[in-house]
Amino acid sequence: MIDARDARAWLDSHVNLETGVGVPARGGVGRRLLAVERERPLLELLGSPQTEYPAVHVTGTNGKTSVARILTALLSATGLSVGSYTSPHLHRVNERMARDGVPIDDATLDELLAAVSRVEPLLPDPPSYFEILTAAALRWFGDEAVDVAVVEVGLGGTGDATNAVDGRVAVVTNVSLDHVEYIGPTVADVAREKAGIVKPGCTLVLGETDDALAAPFLERGAARVVRRGRDFRVAGNRLAHGGRLLDLVTPEARYEEVFLALHGAHQADNASIALVAAESFLGTALAPDLVADAFRRVRVPGRLEVVGHQPLVLLDGVKNVAGAHALRDALAEEFGVSPRTYVVGLMREKEPLEMLDALGVAGAERLVCCRPNSPRGRDPKEVARAAIELGSDPARVDVVDDVARAVDDAIASAGPAGQVVVAGSLYVVAPAREHLVRHGSSARDALGGG
Repeated sequence: MIDARDARAWLDSHVNLETGVGVPARGGVGRRLLAVERERPLLELLGSPQTEYPAVHVTGTNGKTSVARILTALLSATGLSVGSYTSPHLHRVNERMARDGVPIDDATLDELLAAVSRVEPLLPDPPSYFEILTAAALRWFGDEAVDVAVVEVGLGGTGDATNAVDGRVAVVTNVSLDHVEYIGPTVADVAREKAGIVKPGCTLVLGETDDALAAPFLERGAARVVRRGRDFRVAGNRLAHGGRLLDLVTPEARYEEVFLALHGAHQADNASIALVAAESFLGTALAPDLVADAFRRVRVPGRLEVVGHQPLVLLDGVKNVAGAHALRDALAEEFGVSPRTYVVGLMREKEPLEMLDALGVAGAERLVCCRPNSPRGRDPKEVARAAIELGSDPARVDVVDDVARAVDDAIASAGPAGQVVVAGSLYVVAPAREHLVRHGSSARDALGGG
């Protein structure tokens, strides 16, 4: 048992799959798959707060956080009180749980953590870092009497701690390979694991268009299924200053020339999925001016985020090959042909050759390899060797272990007309973003959106 003053140290003392802290060398999969089984008794001891409000549960390989943020903005714009739970955080753990887009304050979070600590001795197994935060968020949403909670899966679906929630609407963005050490090894395995959030009687909003990958979701007994490419679609997706101009067709309405303040053509799919999820929860179309306002205001820090000019500095927490391809396409479409310097750090479970090839770094002006701010970070020398193997000029590949120094080095060499793209992991993007803000970059205003 702890008091609020010691809450953060107590939280950090628990097994954390995200950072690798405390995770045993063997048995990691088993621990993860038991997460929901540990979460349910924990929530019961806290009074089963997840039963006090309806939820929209979001999973998928890429785009989960973007969909959760867009969906939160849409539902909040209707006047509902919306709790949102996303992961991981960029700078502060408070970012993971918010009410109407405002992160939880320190004192309230510490009190919630202390409450979880008081019931921990009654559990048969200690919860993990993520399970504790999930319980704290769900308890807080009950305390705040939110009208709806938007809950993003941490990893997978079936075994995830968030699957203690029974979503009235289950949302799936897409399915591709990621986290194969926990939910692989095949994309079919990934689909089956993610399908576990679909509960009998819910509405399923399915963004995955591959029929073979869709099958596990369709077999789960949803009362209603709304499929991208069949029941809703992006009819128009045009480049606009500062984002995209979209035409979206849903089962309820057609929304034309709506500006979305996010970069990357792939965000159109995320916006359409979030919009249909909002319609499905509300049971009606949304007013066009409401959608326009929500899309204009939404921010997703660390995802194709512009944080500096002269040189242009972009951050993208791309973490897998599919995301790397999306980033490469967005750069080609939206940010021209200026000389481009990449700052890349990878986690040790990511294959450097695949990631660097997907990013297209062989044609870059320069590559600076760094180490992610995580015990799971890969040695940047290995990333540099992979780049040279792909055809990068060794004279244009450098290793600067520290993220902040790597970013400073890249900006200094790029010159005012160049571009600097920081990518490979949120554990690279987060320290880069914090460093840029601290030292006066034009990212200063952006940090407030995190």
